[in-house]
Amino acid sequence: MGQIGLFTLEKLVIPILISRQRLRHSLIQDLQNRYGQIDYISPDLPFFYTRYYDEEMGTPIIRFFISFLRLIDPSTLAQIKHQTNALENQYSEAGRRKINIDPGLLSLSRFILASSKEGPHRIPLREGIFAEVTLVYEKGNYRPLEWTYPDYQSSEYLTILAEIRKRYKAQLGETYRARDR
Repeated sequence: MGQIGLFTLEKLVIPILISRQRLRHSLIQDLQNRYGQIDYISPDLPFFYTRYYDEEMGTPIIRFFISFLRLIDPSTLAQIKHQTNALENQYSEAGRRKINIDPGLLSLSRFILASSKEGPHRIPLREGIFAEVTLVYEKGNYRPLEWTYPDYQSSEYLTILAEIRKRYKAQLGETYRARDR
């Protein structure tokens, strides 16, 4: 029988869809106030993979990714999803979201997204929040799964996540070297 221990800390990555650029600065500030120093913000990417958000959010919609310096306990993902849902509501206009935030966790072997939507490939966490393994890291690359959204299969997203993974891997090395001193 294996020994039960603490989870390895993981990298909080927050992919954001936004249709009102004027909200961007204050949203980034709110996220930084809550989750600490940001260590990466991706370039803006046009979001054209689905029309699902168009009516509610308006267009054009862009996606960008933020990652945070402080590594977190992965068991906090459901709590973070509730917090980001509250931010979505805070930034709503006339009851319609203008931002969409799906927090994720990046480890050396995978990228997970939180969701409030149930599905056969989603694992219940707590309080109505599910986790989905969206990408698996194997043989030096991310590999999508049969349920991975098309945008998360794009070379742009995979390149961004690979860059964040490099940062995470370096952080883990520093963390363990400091702990072993």
